[in-house]
Amino acid sequence: MKKMLPKIAASVALCSALVTASSAADVIKIGVQAPITGKYANEGQSIDNGVRLVVDQVNAKGGVLGKKIEVVSCDDEGTAQKAAICARKLVNEGVMAVIGSYTSGATEAAQTTYYRSGVLQTSDGTSDSLTKHKYWTFFRNSFQNSAQADFTAKYLVKEKGYKRIAVLSDYSSYAVGLADSVVASIKAEGGNTIYQGKIKSGTQNFTAVLTKIKSMDPDAIYFSGYYTDGGLLRAQQIQLGIKADFIGGDSNDNPDFMKLAGASAKGTLLVNFPTPDFLPYDTAKQFLKDYNDKYGMAPASVWALMNIDGLKAILYAAEQTKSLDTKTISDYLHTLKDFPGITGPVSFREDGERINTKFNVYEVQADNSYKIINN
Repeated sequence: MKKMLPKIAASVALCSALVTASSAADVIKIGVQAPITGKYANEGQSIDNGVRLVVDQVNAKGGVLGKKIEVVSCDDEGTAQKAAICARKLVNEGVMAVIGSYTSGATEAAQTTYYRSGVLQTSDGTSDSLTKHKYWTFFRNSFQNSAQADFTAKYLVKEKGYKRIAVLSDYSSYAVGLADSVVASIKAEGGNTIYQGKIKSGTQNFTAVLTKIKSMDPDAIYFSGYYTDGGLLRAQQIQLGIKADFIGGDSNDNPDFMKLAGASAKGTLLVNFPTPDFLPYDTAKQFLKDYNDKYGMAPASVWALMNIDGLKAILYAAEQTKSLDTKTISDYLHTLKDFPGITGPVSFREDGERINTKFNVYEVQADNSYKIINN
């Protein structure tokens, strides 16, 4: 092992040097890895649009360390296979850092390539496994599943007093990890999970699993998967006359959930970070205005803003260290405290986790607006 350490150190130094060399030209390349097409396209497009807006604003002020920024985007369609291809493409393009991806599975599929190449990566992926390797290149700009699970369980068991909770997920690493954590946290809170099962994402007809759940007489159905399935689950639940409350995890917080659920969206409870509409920060309000002025719409959800905060933190670290060396920037970010982000103060732990977690519970109203209902 001692013989290997110098080689490992040399490899890290070489990777960092290669990225630094690629940024030594007239431009700094920033990559975007996101589902720009496919079923999560509105999320991926919001991330890509948001990055380009920030880069335009920074370039208008002279860039970073006297260099202009160039954005290089790669569409991973939210899949692990495409994510691995994107990672190689973006590394070959000479990017200094990559913003994305939206899904934990796609993020994890690209992680090792970025690490071995010394390319920084920041993502909103919430799966706990994303920081298990403690890659110095990776920074999570959102909060992990375990924190959301603890909050959710306390809300379901202590605040709402549900006695019979059914838990559903899809087969993605993110959704399974969140569902497992919620079930464990419900047990820790003294609650009762009467059913835990999985659906195949994209199936569209969930009658079989919902009929099974209906026979168990639940008072709550919690779904940890994505909005593309969550909206249909909610609509079909109502169609089957299942009177249980429907609670969606953070990835159900998307305008397309409402479109898929239709009138059944009313009364849905969503657990997530503070959404763009409710963020109390002046920087958030200004960014949302700028985004709307440029694109004629709001970002799809808070996830784009989380990724923008990751980008802003990286650029800030480069300015503060007066360096484009990715290891130098990484070392600075690992000690970053209370950077004024769009989604609130940004601080990172030594393993790349963002700290200072906050969650809200939203109730969907008849007009699809949100009402905060947790204390």
